[in-house]
Amino acid sequence: MSLDKSLYQGKLITLASVEPEKDTEVISGWTHDAETMRLCEIKPIRPLSPWKVKKILETTEKEADEKRKTCLFAIRSQVDGRLIGLVQIDAIDWVHGSGKVKIVIGDSQDRRQGYGSETLRIILRYSFSELNLHRLEAVLPEYNQGALGLFAQAGFSEEVRQRQAINRYGRRWDLIFVGLLRGEWRVDISAV
Repeated sequence: MSLDKSLYQGKLITLASVEPEKDTEVISGWTHDAETMRLCEIKPIRPLSPWKVKKILETTEKEADEKRKTCLFAIRSQVDGRLIGLVQIDAIDWVHGSGKVKIVIGDSQDRRQGYGSETLRIILRYSFSELNLHRLEAVLPEYNQGALGLFAQAGFSEEVRQRQAINRYGRRWDLIFVGLLRGEWRVDISAV
């Protein structure tokens, strides 16, 4: 990888800091969309006001600075800079070199446009090359087939399946834990 190449920039998106003053309205809007929230949350969902979103973002940022166990990025369009989603590496364990990754593409019209795959490519490079992590995992509901395919395409393997752990859409679904080790990571030089 070239040293003059941005660590946070792809062809479609840029990972940037979240700006609570600017981004809370957009994120609050996502929480009012049940489909979006059910794709990215396994906890019970509820709409959040812009004020509540701002408090959550400020708390996350404070904990990231103090405890150094979280990295949160805004996913912004290269074309117009608008907020497309969020990506977070959480539960970072520096001793064992592990963390959990979560990607949220907020608006349904932005899904299946390549933003998620480019975000995952960039965050893997960041996690393994910059943070020097050894292992990443993601926790996904069985009904989120798009995310399961995205992570599988990036090389993640199913590690644990909690049978019928989620009750959504009138039925029970499995909760799937997928993982990727640094040695299994396929660096896509053309995308770097």
